[in-house]
Amino acid sequence: METSGIAIEVRTGVATLRMERERANAINPGTVEALTEAFAQVTEDDAVRAVLLTSGRKLFSPGLDLAFLVGLDRPAMHAFMGSFSSWMQVLIDCPKPVIAGMGGHAIAGGLVLALTADWRILREDAEIGLNEVRIGLPLPFGVARLLQDAVPPSSLAEIGLLGRNFRGEAARTVGLVHEVCSADRFDEVCRARAEEFAAKDPAAFATTKRYLRAGVSETLRAADALYRDEWLDCWFGAAARRRIGEIVSELQARRG
Repeated sequence: METSGIAIEVRTGVATLRMERERANAINPGTVEALTEAFAQVTEDDAVRAVLLTSGRKLFSPGLDLAFLVGLDRPAMHAFMGSFSSWMQVLIDCPKPVIAGMGGHAIAGGLVLALTADWRILREDAEIGLNEVRIGLPLPFGVARLLQDAVPPSSLAEIGLLGRNFRGEAARTVGLVHEVCSADRFDEVCRARAEEFAAKDPAAFATTKRYLRAGVSETLRAADALYRDEWLDCWFGAAARRRIGEIVSELQARRG
């Protein structure tokens, strides 16, 4: 199966969702739509007992597709952030176990995608982080709440306020990932963990997950939209636009 750049393979109860979209899986409206549809498919498939989200590209995901999104006006960007929030909600509320296998860099929105999962595995040479503040953007409210739910309070400043990136055991120490493994064992470990989750009773797992995720899920549903305009004020602010423009120019120069 394939859903607009998301290849889906179901084997022995595990659905592997392999992102193979353009621009190294950068997040744009098409990516949000494709992932939402892919998760709907595997959620409804009774043969699927666990979901392994990974990438067929060099990167897991570099985050928001700045080259595309920088051209949107405020109403269009407002609509995109609404769909981004709804997409996060779908992934957080997925009743089945979700394992994020980050075999390449997962930065900003790429890491947000991984944070919606129940278990995160990082290849030791990959880099992850939420670098929004370093380009003059706040974390969207829902992302900040998701981060609070995922890592210990002692790590919030280093990850969210300083915007540092992490590799290897440092990523596990701050709580962003559960496991770090070498490149030669990465696929094996991801598969083994997915099968371990798949062996759990579906109803017991789904109910427990819903209880554990209730706080972030309900907060996101109730309050994320209230802070959207505040985030957009920063997105369209002079400092962020200047830095985003610089980043887009750098990316275009690399692509030649």
